[in-house]
This record gives sequence, C-alpha cells and structure tokens, in this order.
Amino acid sequence: METPHQILTLPNGLRVVHRYVDSPVAHCGLIINVGSRDENDNEQGMAHFIEHVLFKGTKKRKAYHILSRLEDVGGELNAYTGKEETILHASVLERHLPRAIELLFEIAFQSVMPEKEVNKERDVINDEISSYLDSPSELIFDDFEDLLFSGHPIGRNILGTPESLAEIDRSRLMDWMQKHYSPERMVFSIVGRFDFADVKKWIDKYASDLPTGDPRYHRRPINEYKTTYQFENKETYQTHAIIGNRGYGLHHADLSAMILLNNLLGGPGMNSRLNLNIREKYGFAYNIESFYTPYTDTGTFGVYVGTDKGTIDRSLRLIHRELRLLREKKLGVVQLKKAKQQLLGQIALSQENNASSMIGQGRTLLHYNKIDTFEEIAERIESVTSDAILRVANEAFDPDQLSTLVYKAR
Repeated sequence: METPHQILTLPNGLRVVHRYVDSPVAHCGLIINVGSRDENDNEQGMAHFIEHVLFKGTKKRKAYHILSRLEDVGGELNAYTGKEETILHASVLERHLPRAIELLFEIAFQSVMPEKEVNKERDVINDEISSYLDSPSELIFDDFEDLLFSGHPIGRNILGTPESLAEIDRSRLMDWMQKHYSPERMVFSIVGRFDFADVKKWIDKYASDLPTGDPRYHRRPINEYKTTYQFENKETYQTHAIIGNRGYGLHHADLSAMILLNNLLGGPGMNSRLNLNIREKYGFAYNIESFYTPYTDTGTFGVYVGTDKGTIDRSLRLIHRELRLLREKKLGVVQLKKAKQQLLGQIALSQENNASSMIGQGRTLLHYNKIDTFEEIAERIESVTSDAILRVANEAFDPDQLSTLVYKAR
C-alpha cells in the first residue's frame, strides 16, 4: 500500500511535504515557482545565472565549504532551472538530512554572490551556451518552443545569450532573487524514513523566519499563436525536424487524455506508433519520439525526428500520416486498454526512483496544492474514453495548427 504524504504549511507560506520510504538514503529539495518565463526582455538568462551563483558563497560559507558540506559525508547537491521552476535538491544518508535542509535554505536565502564569482560563472555559462549550440539535436527543442511562443519569455532559451549575460551584474542578480525567492512560492519536499514530528522540528528551525516576498507578482499572459514553417541549413550529419503545436496546460480538463495520447503516439516504449512505423518498418530514423510538456496555462506538443537528409521528406509524410490516423480513427477497446496499462506501468516504475519521486511530489504540491495517490491517478487515466482521445487528437494534431522546424544537413 502506498505511504500517504504528510503536508505542512508554515505561517510564511512555505509548504512542506514528506513521504515515508524505508531507505537509508534521504532525498530533499526546494521547488521554487520561478523560472526563465519570469524574466523581462532585458533579463534573459537571469534565472539560470542565479542557479549557478547560489553555490558560490553565503553569509556563513565560502564556495568550497558549500560544496564540501554534503560531499564530505558522501552526499550530493545539485540544482536545475526550467521555464517555470527552479529546483535545488540534495541526497544524503538519513542521519545527515538536517545538514542538507540547513544548506538548501542557506543557499536560497543567504547567498551573497561575490562579484568575482559572478564574473567567473558568466564565462562558464557562455561555455555552456557554446556547447549547446554544437548539439543540434538538443538545440532544436528550444528553438521550436521559441517558434511556438515567439516574443514571449516562455519560448526563450533558458541559458540566455552572451549579449544578455554581459548586461547582468551582481546587483541585478540579488534584486531579482529577492523579488522571486520567497517562501510562499516554494515547496520543500522530503522522501525518507523519518517521523513527521522530526521533519517539522527541522523545518521550523531553518525556515520559520524566512522573509516573505511580494504577493502581487503575476506572470505575463501567453501571447497569440501563429503557425510557422521554418527551414534552416545546418552543418550537421543528420537532418533534424520537429512538427508540433501548443498544448494543454496543467489544469486542463483533458490533461490525462493528452498524456495518454502522446504516450501512445511516441512515448518511451519501443512499441509506440512512431517507433514501429518509422524506425522499425522503414528504418528511416534512429531517434523518433513525441513529447508533451504542460506548463501552468499552456503547453508544448511535438514530434521529433533525426534522419538522413535523403529520407527527411518521407519521414515527415509518415509522421503526418500517423497524426491523421489518430484524428480519423477511434481507438478500439483493446487498443485503449493496452495504452492505459502501459502508461500506468510506466508511472508506477518511475515512482520507484525516490529522488525523482521527491521532486515529483514537490512539483505536484506546488501546482495543485494537493498530491494524489497512485490509485487516484490510475482512476483518472482509466476514465479516459476513446471519444476523448479522438477529440484531443483533432485539437492537438489539427494540420492547420501545426508548426514545423527543420534543420537540414548541408
């Protein structure tokens, strides 16, 4: 039986969630409701820049001592930035969880960002950007989102540009962090074998007096969508392409149907429709997949393929054929049942990874202010009908709403 989640909300707005797992390793993380979407036009790369310099010094510790604090006891400390979230997380032996909690709150609220370290890290991020530009199979995903949300910060590359980073200094980083890093926009998530009373004690010690932020902050609404076909010549061995559309947001009534449909079309299973009919049958592509990324009020859907320049046109026609079949032909009872069983099995297996589960429960509480059990998730998926799948396919795969981005090998 699944262990229930225990949830606490502090007077300062910080939410805390804990799930008991019988393991000697504990995982904890601070999930922050801020990302590159929250940057103004002159702040591109700010959220990711801050994630880098958080580890470069606090009021109590220098960079070396921050890194050594958990690594000295065999633990791990890491972070990453998304379009709408920044996540700081740690994994340690259970007896070292209090020091991990202390350190995460310390770097989130007491970072000093020394000017010397800021300048050094700017160079590091510029190298990261250069490395990214050398990977067209990765770059095309961000460029496609920029195509879908042209002119809106949610479409921009998280890393920023060398030009935008050159304009960001310590003072601007500190001001931006003070504006956005506040407890009411955070969830602290823990997975491990602890009594909730002990969790409350540690959280109260390190987080009860955190400064609150500005509750008046609101994100910029999503802009109008226009379909686009963009073709670029690239110095690559493979041709890369994405066909897609804007998708449903996290609170859409057909979210479960969209997730199920995407998994059936081109999810991680080798028996996905795209894999069977383009890779296995024709041998056109080593990499072919569909993806669906929901954000709070919108989302991204797409089909990616990497193939030889001589087979790209046929590959794109076959992709459109699979999308058309899902728009025109309702799933049979057996097909729908298999699709549901596959997705539920994948979800169950993913929950066996305690580190991922810790982040997942934190993100869920952040966006929904509750956490469903596996049984409740399964009930939602089981309730999806073939009529709903057909309706969603006709909305998401509408040929008049599909944009295309192609990087063609020279």
